[in-house]
Amino acid sequence: MDIEGNGGHAALVQLQAYLAQHDLPADSRLPAERELCEALGVSRGDLRKALAVLEKQGQIWRRVGKGTFVGSGPIEETVAISEIAGRANPSDLMRARLILEPELAREAALHATFADIAAMRQSIARTRAAETWRQYENFDNLLHRQVAAATRNPVLLGLFDSLNAIRRAVVWGRLRPGPARPPSDHHSFAEHEKIVEAIADRDLAAAESAMRTHLKSVERRLIPMREAAE
Repeated sequence: MDIEGNGGHAALVQLQAYLAQHDLPADSRLPAERELCEALGVSRGDLRKALAVLEKQGQIWRRVGKGTFVGSGPIEETVAISEIAGRANPSDLMRARLILEPELAREAALHATFADIAAMRQSIARTRAAETWRQYENFDNLLHRQVAAATRNPVLLGLFDSLNAIRRAVVWGRLRPGPARPPSDHHSFAEHEKIVEAIADRDLAAAESAMRTHLKSVERRLIPMREAAE
């Protein structure tokens, strides 16, 4: 869904900034529309357009009579996500990501639209501009979901969302030594750009390889950090 008019675009930007700046865990309930309109300084019509865009992107979910919530929504499976997360460790999670996400990048290179690629590039810019690690992680998560959505395959997107729900539930800890925000030379910036440029070039093999390289880089940094804390 596209935002039409300056008001709708402004509301989308304001709402994205609101979500990135507030420390809201998954499934947190957002304020009522009237309160959000006042907080963001936008009309209700423009706010609803912006909410529809973010719902399509998987950043929020809505339930009639209950409200609007952060995240991609509840996932009902035979085995509960929390149960899987309780049996999993970070190494299990990274192995699963290395199996799934490079293939998603490959499919995205085949099916992504110009709008998909523009949205990915916008998310990369926002990771670079993030003022906190939480903001960075929000936009990083959005970028990876945009790649999954660009496959145009609802089954693959559902698998990604399930894996992502498990990732949120697995306790990694906030082991972020050093500055309060990602440094300007943070490894993911260049790695993300290689992934998106390969998708834009319709280079399936390069997109798959770039995603695999990125996830291995994440694995090398996160697993030792987690083990050192135990």
